[in-house]
Amino acid sequence: MAQTYRALSVLLSYPTAETSALVPAAVEALHGERLAPAGLVRRLSSLAFELSGQDLYGAQARYVDLFDRTRSLSLQLYEHVHGESRDRGQAMVELLKLYSSRGLELTAKELPDHLPVFLEFLSMLPTDEAAALLGEAAHVLEALRERLKKRRSPYARVFDILVALVETKRNAEALNALLQEPDDDPDDLEALDRAWAEEQVTFGPGSSRLPQRPPRPSHAWGNHSMNAVQQPLRVLTIALGAFGACWAGALIGLSANAGRGRLDR
Repeated sequence: MAQTYRALSVLLSYPTAETSALVPAAVEALHGERLAPAGLVRRLSSLAFELSGQDLYGAQARYVDLFDRTRSLSLQLYEHVHGESRDRGQAMVELLKLYSSRGLELTAKELPDHLPVFLEFLSMLPTDEAAALLGEAAHVLEALRERLKKRRSPYARVFDILVALVETKRNAEALNALLQEPDDDPDDLEALDRAWAEEQVTFGPGSSRLPQRPPRPSHAWGNHSMNAVQQPLRVLTIALGAFGACWAGALIGLSANAGRGRLDR
């Protein structure tokens, strides 16, 4: 397991009081594990200050403007690959199968390709395997990094680290194609409405569209949950050190239901 992916998941999650409290431990975990280049981790200071500071509502507003109201910055990975095609629905189903094959069941308001959710999943895998899976989204991560840099957003620093963790050679053609897509203006409300207009449907055979984008939680990052349906909870908390203790103390709850450990985030 790699603390680095879980720490990056914290930094890319919707800011709440809970995640703000975890930010210092997340940065400490990045320094301690040394999986990410030390120079890039040091450059996270401005984002860490913003997320752990006093202006929580300001941090939430900036997050929503970037990642919810700007489709070209969406943290739904398959949005950038498949758009609203049938292929995206099938890719989502396959991702859920991947989670299930590792003994995890996602019960969340976020979709399974939501980057923070995916990063938490990667944190439960061997480092080499996690890097290989992350590499499949390398061109998306690079495109998001470039767009965030254009906006001078401190979130670009997180994507610097994600790109550095990828061990596979990037697909330059796919990256260029993504960067040719229009970069949305979150203040263009008419364009925003057109971009996010979707029908509410469900996954399943014959579904040609995705479920309606879930509402952004107004509090408590704990709207994501993963149930450890085959492995005991201790497997998920072993060797996490101070960050693991902080994480467990703040966000993990145990349920004896059916003898299964439950991660309530």
